[in-house]
Amino acid sequence: MPKAKRIAVILSGCGHQDGAEITEAVSTLIVLSEAGAQVEIFAPDINFESRNVLKESARIARGKIQPLSELQAKDFDGLAMPGGFGVALVLCDWALKGAKCSVLPDAERVIKEFHSAEKPIAAICIAPALVARVLGSEGITVTIGRDADGGIANTGAIHEDCAVTDYVTDRDHRIITTPAYMYDDAKPFEVFTGIRAALRELVEMA
Repeated sequence: MPKAKRIAVILSGCGHQDGAEITEAVSTLIVLSEAGAQVEIFAPDINFESRNVLKESARIARGKIQPLSELQAKDFDGLAMPGGFGVALVLCDWALKGAKCSVLPDAERVIKEFHSAEKPIAAICIAPALVARVLGSEGITVTIGRDADGGIANTGAIHEDCAVTDYVTDRDHRIITTPAYMYDDAKPFEVFTGIRAALRELVEMA
């Protein structure tokens, strides 16, 4: 029997306005479970406004969560990052500064570690912007659905338009992205469909 793939999942709080988008996070966990992956969940152990990001993320993870500082790429076969505004406020400050944003050091370290080890990274919703900020100078290709303001292109990354139910794979860089709720009118089953397809690709590539 083949060994289960080990996938790390990074959350950024609880709730789409300032944390992880719950439908995207739960869809991620369901799909990875369905694929037979062994999943461990991480989040920054930092405070954002009046709440602790790790404790908020633990609400989604049912308490089984570890500090992002403990995540090492060598222990896993792939990385998945659901979206939500927490990605653009906590893991980086894209919401304030766009393509010139700064990135949480542990988030940057982890993305670079997985990339350097040639282990696949799946990013959902706004999370591809974070990946683009960290790896854009290498000419990676990602999607956030539509890059209306050119923010992704300003990182050096290439943006590819994509429907909510689909995903984009950069096979050279082993990066898989899907837009999810970057489309405000997306229906939950459409978001799930795109995430399911993207994460099946992640597990297969891992």
